[in-house]
Amino acid sequence: MLFQLEIPKPINQQIQLPVLKEKGIELWIKREDTIHSFVSGNKFRKLKYNIAAAKKENKDTLLTFGGAFSNHIAATAAAGKIAGFKTIGIIRGDELEKNLEATLAQNTTLRHASENGMHFKFVSRETYRSKTSEEFITQLQKEFGDFYLVPEGGTNSLAVKGCEEIITSEDEKFDYICCAVGTGGTISGLINSAENHQQIIGFPALKGDFLTAEIQQFVKRNDNWRLQTEFHFDGYAKYTSELIRFINEFKEQTTVPLDPIYTGKMMFGIVKMIENNQFKSGSKILAIHTGGLQGIEGVNQKLKNKNQELIHV
Repeated sequence: MLFQLEIPKPINQQIQLPVLKEKGIELWIKREDTIHSFVSGNKFRKLKYNIAAAKKENKDTLLTFGGAFSNHIAATAAAGKIAGFKTIGIIRGDELEKNLEATLAQNTTLRHASENGMHFKFVSRETYRSKTSEEFITQLQKEFGDFYLVPEGGTNSLAVKGCEEIITSEDEKFDYICCAVGTGGTISGLINSAENHQQIIGFPALKGDFLTAEIQQFVKRNDNWRLQTEFHFDGYAKYTSELIRFINEFKEQTTVPLDPIYTGKMMFGIVKMIENNQFKSGSKILAIHTGGLQGIEGVNQKLKNKNQELIHV
C-alpha cells in the first residue's frame, strides 16, 4: 500500500491487428492506465516518491504547476487527497478565473481537481513562463507558506526513480519499449531500468528539440534510446481527425482506450513504423500506457463544439 492507495498489478495485454500478423511483429501494451482513475500510469509513478519525500519533510501541502487540461494537475489533487495533503495548483491562464464557476462547469480536469480539494492560483501566461525562477517561488512561499514543490509534469529525480519501476523482470523478453514523452521523466526511468538488449523509443507529444537535453539530465546511458519526433501532430494538445479516427478504430479492434494527447500519438506512431518496416520481423514491442484518459472528456467537448467525430469512451 502506498499513500493509502492500493494498486493492481498492471497487466501486459497483447494486441491483435492484421498488420502485426502480416509483419511478424508482437505488440503488447502495459496497462498502467488501470492503476487509478486519476492517479494513473506515469502520474502515479512520478508522485510515489515525491509524496514519500513530502511526508518525510513533514510538509502538509503539495504545490505544483500545469495548464487547464493537465493530467498532472488532476493526478496531484487526487493523490494529495488520498495521502492527506492540501494541494495548490498554479494554473496557466488568468482569464480562466474571471468566471470560475463557468470554467469548472466546462473543464472536467479543473473540476475534478477542485472536487479533490485543490486550491487554484491562476496566473498569466507571461508570469507562468517564470514559474521556476527563485523570485516567483519565493513569492509563492510568502503567499502559501511552507509547501512541497512538485515540478510541472511531475518530473524530477524522484519521479524518474518511480518510473524506473515500470519495467519488471517479466518484461525482459521485449526488444523495444515505447512510451509517449511529455517532460521526459517516464522515458528517463525506462532508459535507466532497461536490459542491455532493449531499445527505448520515445514519442514526443510536442514540438521542439529541447527534450533530448532534458532527458540527458536524468539518464545513466545514451546508447539505448531515441526519440521519434514525427508523430506530434503539430504540437502539444494538437490532434487531427485522422488521429481521432485511429484512436476509435484501435479501441474497437483491441478494447484499449487511448487519449489524443499522449498515448494515441504514440500508438499511431508505432503502427506506422510497423507498416513501414521499421521493426524487423520477429520483434517484440512493449508500449507503456501512461494513462491520461481523464482528459478525453474535455477533448470531446471541444470536438462536439466543432461538430467533429468524438472519441469513443
